[in-house]
Amino acid sequence: MQHVMHFRDRRHAGQELAARLTEWAAATEVVDPLVLALPRGGVPVAVPVAQALRAPLDVLVVRKIGVPGRPESGIGAVAGDDPPLFDQQSLTVLGLSEDRLADDVDRERAELRRREQLYRSGRPAPAVRGRTVILVDDGLATGVTARAALRHLRRQEPARLVLAVPVSDAGTANRLRAEADDLLCLQQPVGFRAVGEWYEDFAQVPDEDVIATLDGGPATS
Repeated sequence: MQHVMHFRDRRHAGQELAARLTEWAAATEVVDPLVLALPRGGVPVAVPVAQALRAPLDVLVVRKIGVPGRPESGIGAVAGDDPPLFDQQSLTVLGLSEDRLADDVDRERAELRRREQLYRSGRPAPAVRGRTVILVDDGLATGVTARAALRHLRRQEPARLVLAVPVSDAGTANRLRAEADDLLCLQQPVGFRAVGEWYEDFAQVPDEDVIATLDGGPATS
């Protein structure tokens, strides 16, 4: 019978993930590590990870492109100035085209830039080339934002690219393995429906918490 852990909150999930990553790092050549969190939910998970690996922490802002009328359902994502990444199978099933979603892409890219400015206050994005980069999120459902993030990072030529999450849909994790050099996931429960089901406390992380964490202040989540 599968043993499944429900995490108390994102901090608890981060502590469990940090323990796994500490074991992984001991058996792996880690070069100038950098921990990047997908905001907002990935940030409190990433704090214990960065502490355990003695690595700097920053964010990689990626914006999900939602299905028209159902914005919570991701059909694509955009990272940096990269072209949008779409789930082509979903586009076909829903009878949508990339052209029809162009306005949504423009809107999400503008929001991406706004959030980068908000979170970094003008600080440049960290250098990735030649480093061991650990991308952290609070979980994977469709994985579309993580895929866009990994491809964005891969273009910057890290020495090693790692995706680390507390919980994931098993099929999503399998599909994303080809995008990263290592994928560490604590739980791939049977009957996965939503990331939040595996947390006792899955309250939204405020922007203020993200900013305070990146500024070196206390993470309240």
